[in-house]
Amino acid sequence: MGLPEERGRSGSGSRGQEEAGAGGRAQSWSPPPEVSRSAHVPSLQRYRELHRRSVEEPREFWGDIAKEFYWKTPCPGPFLRYNFDVTKGKIFIEWMKGASTNICYNVLDRNVHEKKLGDKVAFYWEGNEPGETTQITYHELLVQVCQFSNVLRKQGIQKGDRVAIYMPMIPELVVAMLACARIGALHSIVFAGFSSESLCERILDSSCSLLITTDAFYRGEKLVNLKELADEALQKCQEKDFPVRCCIVVKHLGRAELGMGDSPSQSPPIKRSCPDVQISWNQGIDLWWHELMQEAGDECEPEWCDAEDPLFILYTSGSTGKPKGVVHTVGGYMLYVATTFKYVFDFHAEDVFWCTADIGWITGHSYVTYGPLANGATSVLFEGIPTYPDVNRLWSIVDKYKVTKFYTAPTAIRLLMKFGDEPVTKHSRASLQVLGTVGEPINPEAWLWYHQVVGAQRCPIVDTFWQTETGGHMLTPLPGATPMKPGSAVFKQPWPGIMRTVYGNHERFETTYFKKFPGYYVTGDGCRRDQDGYYWITGRIDDMLNVSVREKIGPIATPDYIQNAPGLPKTRSGKIMRRVLRKIAQNDHDLGDTSTVADPSVISHLFSHRCLTIQ
Repeated sequence: MGLPEERGRSGSGSRGQEEAGAGGRAQSWSPPPEVSRSAHVPSLQRYRELHRRSVEEPREFWGDIAKEFYWKTPCPGPFLRYNFDVTKGKIFIEWMKGASTNICYNVLDRNVHEKKLGDKVAFYWEGNEPGETTQITYHELLVQVCQFSNVLRKQGIQKGDRVAIYMPMIPELVVAMLACARIGALHSIVFAGFSSESLCERILDSSCSLLITTDAFYRGEKLVNLKELADEALQKCQEKDFPVRCCIVVKHLGRAELGMGDSPSQSPPIKRSCPDVQISWNQGIDLWWHELMQEAGDECEPEWCDAEDPLFILYTSGSTGKPKGVVHTVGGYMLYVATTFKYVFDFHAEDVFWCTADIGWITGHSYVTYGPLANGATSVLFEGIPTYPDVNRLWSIVDKYKVTKFYTAPTAIRLLMKFGDEPVTKHSRASLQVLGTVGEPINPEAWLWYHQVVGAQRCPIVDTFWQTETGGHMLTPLPGATPMKPGSAVFKQPWPGIMRTVYGNHERFETTYFKKFPGYYVTGDGCRRDQDGYYWITGRIDDMLNVSVREKIGPIATPDYIQNAPGLPKTRSGKIMRRVLRKIAQNDHDLGDTSTVADPSVISHLFSHRCLTIQ
């Protein structure tokens, strides 16, 4: 597998979420013909040639891509080695093993010093409240990353150590993850909407030696005391005999107390009047970010890492209830997210790119931070939500920053559809050129509204299918050049961005993704192929029970009890949580971590309407 398959899809969805639950039923519909071409995109013929080379000549294709990046030492041996067949031994994937590089150096130092992009804006930050804004250039970002890299080294963090990050969408989150990458430490980012139990579980699983968090933040109208949740998580870790030695805290909600300062990422004082939020302080463990940064030098030599050294861990829910720590590596991930960003979004130097995903998800890792920065792009970093302070928010931001490429989830599109066209059409949106969707299937009604209203019938839509495990796009249309249909669900050869293992449990990696069909990576999604040769993602292959008549399936397969349900417990991206259903069937209320459930009320309803069973 090389570049994403250029056959587009409607009715399929991305698993660019922690829960990695893609799918959805295929939809038998096609986009209007007027979006089949766009003058500003590369020719379909050129893209197909690139795709052909990436599949048929992967070593040569990715070798050419690799030449666009800096390598401290070249690859000394085979460019690609792998085994996808469990019957032939251990599963492994190695791209450019032995070559050394640093992804932070490639996305920051080279852009500043070689490409002379130091004064270019890397991020426009838009806070929860309109008017809370700042911007940070590539040079300013490099300086802050070097400073925080020195902070981490002073705290004893070394290459290979794991660092947990539990923060909202603020510039310091980007600084923290890039600083980890600069010194060869693995970042494990936990979505700031997750519980203290979820944070504790992830810290324990990867033995994180340091936590980076924030005092508090607003998400719409809701105040989240993140430090309190972090403290609870660290207490749970302590109780389980794993004390975390240091917690670095960004003063975000209380930043007015610091004054404006000279920091380019220092956002203006919060406009909303804050209640008296009590921030507890653990002497000997807690340290203020701003105090550490004041003492840090602004130059830091990067740690040169092997291309196959781990870059980060990102957890995705597992059917057993224990999240899987997906491990991505330095070299292959860098090449893949940079290349997919460039081609899928038809990137141009003057673009302003906006991916609305939280960095706590893989979408944010790949297409908020690493992919755009690797291409020297300018992006929008948004702390808020689509409906606060009103339903105009996204479109006012599009106009404010003249966003050209916009990437969001079908959930947000369906939500905003309910408020009609007027909140959208009263804004210009003239800057928009390409629209994208990620995270779950998009239904025809939402697709058409997105195309006709948001895109004013002139913007191609790239509906991307991928997973936390794949690192980047796997199946997607080319903007404006590809009729939109879906792609396959198994892959027989590796691509650079594929995960390398489940952290601390390689056997689980092999069983989950390679055991079912030896010789193939299995996504876990089913598909069908239509008469035109296009593949349609039909949903998770293990989510639903096939139903038939008693004579066909036999009495041994007849259910003992059948319970009507208005809905099933699903993750935000549509994956049915089978372990929770098993608990309900057993009338066992000890459900474990349910922080990834999209609608917890469904669980309560299923318990309260549970069938009376004979034990």
